[in-house]
Amino acid sequence: MRTEENEPGSPYISQIPKGYFEAKEDIHAPLVKPEGSWRAAVTLAEIGFYAAWFGPIQVLLGLQAAFIAPSDKELVLSLVTGFGAFVSMVSNPFFGALSDHTTSRYGRRAPWVLGGTLIGVFGLVFLAASWSVWAMVLSWALVQAGVNAAFAALSATLNDRIVVERRGEMSGWMAAGQNLGALAGTGVAVAAGGIVIGYVACITLLCVSVIPYLWRSRDRYVSHRDESYRMTKFLSRFWISPRNYPDFFWAWFVRLMVLTPFGIITLYLLYYLMDVVHHPNPQYGVLILSGIFTGLTVVISVMAGLISDYQGKRKPLIIVSGILMAVSALILAFFHSWEAALVSSIFLGVGHGCFIPVHFALTTQVLPPSDDTGRDLGIFNTAAALPQVISPILAMTSLGLVSNHDTGYSILFGVCAAWFVLGAVAILRVKSVK
Repeated sequence: MRTEENEPGSPYISQIPKGYFEAKEDIHAPLVKPEGSWRAAVTLAEIGFYAAWFGPIQVLLGLQAAFIAPSDKELVLSLVTGFGAFVSMVSNPFFGALSDHTTSRYGRRAPWVLGGTLIGVFGLVFLAASWSVWAMVLSWALVQAGVNAAFAALSATLNDRIVVERRGEMSGWMAAGQNLGALAGTGVAVAAGGIVIGYVACITLLCVSVIPYLWRSRDRYVSHRDESYRMTKFLSRFWISPRNYPDFFWAWFVRLMVLTPFGIITLYLLYYLMDVVHHPNPQYGVLILSGIFTGLTVVISVMAGLISDYQGKRKPLIIVSGILMAVSALILAFFHSWEAALVSSIFLGVGHGCFIPVHFALTTQVLPPSDDTGRDLGIFNTAAALPQVISPILAMTSLGLVSNHDTGYSILFGVCAAWFVLGAVAILRVKSVK
């Protein structure tokens, strides 16, 4: 709630050191173009969030599961990531909605970025000390809850601040940060040389990356509190009707369909290199493939975002991206060699780099008209969390059909290719955006 103390221009604010992260603008202030320092701070924060996710997902959780239950490592990994994905799916829209109605003097997003980061840090600390299956499950769930709270709040700042004509560009920078974070998290997890040290490295990267955004977030505050807003009303707003907002539904569906096979490839890449390619050092193999994939994704993300802004068209690039990722999956399905995996990572990187920023920019244009951007994007982001539940189920089903690893992964990645294409083509159902 605004008071004399937190009113912009108040003498109380003048007592705070310059650069302190107080909110300076009302949420209804005019939208702006992305400024260099703010863009860099948001990109760095994305690096931290994705390092905290992908260091464990691509390396540490798999190694930890293999250490705890060598003969059932796939089952343990599926259990840990599946429950974590459920927590992610719930926490993202929940905390996003809470940030929509936060009236802190520091803005409505920055407090959740800070609080979520701290919870994520505690979860990673507990995870480093977990040497039983259920300790892993609960610790990873805590990481997911915390980092998703921070991520949901940060994602909503795009609609809070940036004009529609520049959202493709800003989405590209955010996607670049996400992929650099995935690579950085994977890199430090591998380079650390141990599970516990790997988690410490991810914690450090998360904390350092978020500081610039918190220091000068330029967050916007809510000028009034809706006193009639009760918990029952709050909970009732988590349903967005596909009938009333079909374009939002189809944007959500496309993300679900494309990120499900993408999640399978990234989650099971370590075991694919172990059991099918028989790579002599699968951890470093994952790092090399991630490096190729991420490097291309970072470059393509910014380029694709700018191109979609310039053309004013999003859907053609989304369809092309799905086809490229389908080719990547087919290569993994039918060519079981290290060289083929390298080629596959190129197609996956280009396709993913094209899809993420362009699709996110499209989504910001089909959100329901309201001030509940955090809630809406949180619901949208369940399409990124739900694949973490679906992916292990599809993977275990496909791999369980046959006893031979080679055949099992061929079936699995063939299914992934089909999902990529079907998901990308479904974007044609969106009518309000080209």
